Amino acid sequence: MCESDAILAAQRRGEDVETSKKWAAGQNKQHSITKNTAKLDRETEELHHDRVTLEVGKVIQQGRQSKGLTQKDLATKINEKPQVIADYESGRAIPNNQVLGKIERAIGLKLRGKDIGKPIEKGPKAK
Repeated sequence: MCESDAILAAQRRGEDVETSKKWAAGQNKQHSITKNTAKLDRETEELHHDRVTLEVGKVIQQGRQSKGLTQKDLATKINEKPQVIADYESGRAIPNNQVLGKIERAIGLKLRGKDIGKPIEKGPKAK
């Protein structure tokens, strides 16, 4: 009776059987891993995401406070988590145009482009 027969017999009896596949078993793969980690280390130093500028964070904070909203109120209003607002205000967030657009509409101030901090013009969009 080999190992697989014993496993099948145990499964038929309804016993719990735990099997695990060894990673790269029987293959000589350990050398490719070291190459990838060195490559990963170089990439993390060179490539990093742009963050929201502190100017944008201050505009969000001032706009929110001028409307008398807390971070939680603003987050609820735009259907996001309070932590998202906190990250944008502190400059830790990676800019997302969808979120920025929702915040712009909620506080009525521009957060993108060259007129950051200026009021949004209400009116129909030009086609």
